[in-house]
Amino acid sequence: MALPPETRTSGYAGPPGRPLPAVLGATFFVRFGFGITVAVFAAYLTHRSTGLSGGDVGTAGLVSALAPIGEFSTVLFSGAAADRWGRFPVLFAGMGGAALLFVWIATTRAVPVLAVANLLFGVASGAILAASLAVVADRAALDARGYEMGRFDAMNLFGWIGGFAFGLGSQQFLANDALGVVFLAGAGAIAVGLLVSWRLLGGHVPHRGSPSFAFGRIVRTAVRRTVLVVTLPWLAIYALLGTALYFLSTAATGVGVPDSYLAVAIAAGGSLLVVSQPYFGRLADRAGRTRMMTVGAAGFLLLLLCASLLVRFGVSDPLLAGLALGILLALAYGPAALAALADLALAEGRGTTMAIYSLTISLGMVVGLVASTGLYDRFGPTGLYPYFGAIAAVLGGLTVVRWAEEARARTPAR
Repeated sequence: MALPPETRTSGYAGPPGRPLPAVLGATFFVRFGFGITVAVFAAYLTHRSTGLSGGDVGTAGLVSALAPIGEFSTVLFSGAAADRWGRFPVLFAGMGGAALLFVWIATTRAVPVLAVANLLFGVASGAILAASLAVVADRAALDARGYEMGRFDAMNLFGWIGGFAFGLGSQQFLANDALGVVFLAGAGAIAVGLLVSWRLLGGHVPHRGSPSFAFGRIVRTAVRRTVLVVTLPWLAIYALLGTALYFLSTAATGVGVPDSYLAVAIAAGGSLLVVSQPYFGRLADRAGRTRMMTVGAAGFLLLLLCASLLVRFGVSDPLLAGLALGILLALAYGPAALAALADLALAEGRGTTMAIYSLTISLGMVVGLVASTGLYDRFGPTGLYPYFGAIAAVLGGLTVVRWAEEARARTPAR
C-alpha cells in the first residue's frame, strides 16, 4: 500500500537520552501495575473473593467498563496534547495520575467512589498509551516498525499477564478485606516505571511538540478509510480480551478449567511474549503487514472456536491444545497492526492517530464487558455462544475488507 511521503521516515529527531528504552520500561511497569489491580478488582468491589454470582459479575462488569469509557471519551484529546506539547509530558502526567488513583482506590470500598476513580483511571490510561505509541512510531524506521512495535507489544502484554498472575496469586494469601494492599502495589509499580523512564531520559522531561499541529486536519486524516480498516478489527479483538482480562478466573471456574491449568497458561504465555512479539514484528516487516494480520485473525478465530467448545463440552486435551495454538497465532496480529497504523500516520499527528487505536480498543472493552457479562448474567455460560459468534463474524469480515483495500491500493489508476 502506497504511503504518504511524510510517513516513510520517522521525521522526528526525538529527545536526548534513550526514549525507546524509556517507553518500553514505562510500558512494562505501568501494565504490570494495571494487571495486578485488574485481577482483584471484581473481588475488591463485591467483597467476595470466590463464588461470584451472575449478579456480582454484572455489577463488576459495569463498574469496570467505566475505565474504557473514560479512555475512549478523552483519548483523542490526549493524543492531540502529545502532538502539540510533547510525548513525555503527557506520558508522565498519565502515569502520575494513575498511581495517585490507585492510592485513592486502596482507601475505599464505596462503589460510587470506585466508579468515579475507575472512570478517571481510563483517562490516564489513554494518555499513557497514545503518548507511548507515538514515541515508538517517531523513533522506528519504516523497515523496522514491525520489530519495534513488537517490542512494545511484548512489554505491554508481558506486563499485563505478569501483573495479572501476581494479582491472582495474591488472592490466595490475602483476605478480601486486605486487598487494598494490591492497589498500593500497583501504584508502586507505576512509580518505579516513571523513575526508570526519567533516568533513561537523562533526568529530565523533554517538551518537544509540533508547532504545525492542527487538530481538525489530523483527525480527518486519522479517520480515513485506510486507517479505519487497520483499527476497527481491534474493536472485536478487545471485546474478547476485555472480558478475558476482567473475568478470566471466574469464567474458567464456571466451565470447569482447573486453577493449575490457568496458572500454567498464564506463565507460559508471559514467557512466550518476550520472544514472540519482536519475532512476529520482524516477520511483518519482511512478509507484509496484511499477511501477518491475517495470521493473527485466524488465531483469534481458532481461539473463539475452542473457547465455545470448552463452554459446551468442558475441558479436554485437544481443545486446550487448539486454544494454545490459537493464542500463539493471535499474537502475530498486534505488531503488524500497530506497524501498519504507524505507516499511515502523518509525522506531526502520530499521537492523535495512535489515539484512534486506543479509542477503538477501549470502546471494544466497553462493548465486550457490557455484552458478555449481561449475557452471562441472564443465560449463564450458553449466553457466550452468540457473543463469540458475533466477534468471529466481525473479525473475519474486516479481514476480508483489509485484503480488498490492499488489492485496491495495488491496482494502477486508469
